Amino acid sequence: MRRPIKRRHLPQPDPIYGSVKVSKLVNYVMERGKKDTARKIVYKVMEELKKEGDPVLILEDALEKASPSVEVRSRRVGGANYQVPREVRPERRLALGLRWIVEAAESKKGIPMADALLTELKAAHRGEGEAVTKKETTHRMAEANKAFAHFAW
Repeated sequence: MRRPIKRRHLPQPDPIYGSVKVSKLVNYVMERGKKDTARKIVYKVMEELKKEGDPVLILEDALEKASPSVEVRSRRVGGANYQVPREVRPERRLALGLRWIVEAAESKKGIPMADALLTELKAAHRGEGEAVTKKETTHRMAEANKAFAHFAW
């Protein structure tokens, strides 16, 4: 019998933009509990994005382009491991998109986090950047392993 589905806690929408996605981004940027520092970084990025239009819409578009719709999960069948393509739940899609964008920004050493996050969000908005590349790689793996889709559980 399957476990019951957990009731997940959603963070409060952020006070300035009224968006849950912005507050989740703040939580992903935060390190060692320093939420105020993370807020400063994210709000600085959002101010810069205002010059190009609505920053929340740009963020949502970037997340849409960086979030995978399918992924591969390992499944053991008769002594062999298969990479089985699975559809990604909406909550996980958002989490992966945010994580990949923040990780891509963190990987750029030598420049401030606000600048790195801004460039990564702009790149994702254009359909470029490390996070979008990671999504495309994930989709390619799922496409290559489509033959094992019948092993999905």
